[in-house]
Amino acid sequence: MPRATHNGTRLYYEDRGEGDPVVFLHGVTMGSRFFDDQLPYFADRFRTIALDFRGHGRSEAAETGHTVPQYARDLRAFLEGRELEGVVPVAWSMGALVLWEYVEQFGTDGLAGAVIVDQHASDFTWEGYDHGFADFDAFRELIELSQTDPDALVDQLMTSMFREPPAEPTASRLADEISRVRPPIRTAILFDQTLRDYRETLPAVDVPALVCAGEDDGLISTAGVEYVADRMPQAEFERFEESGHCPFLEEPDRFNERVAGWIESI
Repeated sequence: MPRATHNGTRLYYEDRGEGDPVVFLHGVTMGSRFFDDQLPYFADRFRTIALDFRGHGRSEAAETGHTVPQYARDLRAFLEGRELEGVVPVAWSMGALVLWEYVEQFGTDGLAGAVIVDQHASDFTWEGYDHGFADFDAFRELIELSQTDPDALVDQLMTSMFREPPAEPTASRLADEISRVRPPIRTAILFDQTLRDYRETLPAVDVPALVCAGEDDGLISTAGVEYVADRMPQAEFERFEESGHCPFLEEPDRFNERVAGWIESI
């Protein structure tokens, strides 16, 4: 079980295959096991890496540092520690926020491209911005639920992320991955990531990009993901009609073929 210490925290990662590096970045309170359907497929074509952010999955449950900017600094240290160049992140949900924060802090040097999977520029419904899913009342309820009833939060996430509920044993694997995040960590990062706003950062993502959206609007609106694609200068937009928030789990064959083929084309 490989782990590397960066910024004082042991981070778990999977590293398989050879070739150009592709790095999978997971969502908030999730983990690298969400990408179990991707790692074998991509490892046949690329050096394929999946990283658990601090406090998530099998990484160390550090008491501090649970902000999107710190996760971006951890990612930078991780990539430098492996001397990776020409990286293509496949950034899902909060992973996309971490990638945009990475671009804010470090630019796009070292990135060959980027795949964004079903994420708004911000999850909060700011004045004049209608694509977030959380207004103030919904945000407050989310934070309260994360502290008072973690099991109910897991159930809510599992219900809202999918067009159709995943079957066993996948459902148990995903629920277990979510449950690994301790409540203080979960609340801290939910608070921080929900209030991040990367609308002004999107034009700075000046590498080729593939922006993927699940057509079911149960959690993330397709229009909000299109907004992201429209503001990234070299972005293509791809719809997954049979998916909600997790096209890599709901349409894994199509997702794998489309994303891998796109990476090989850039």
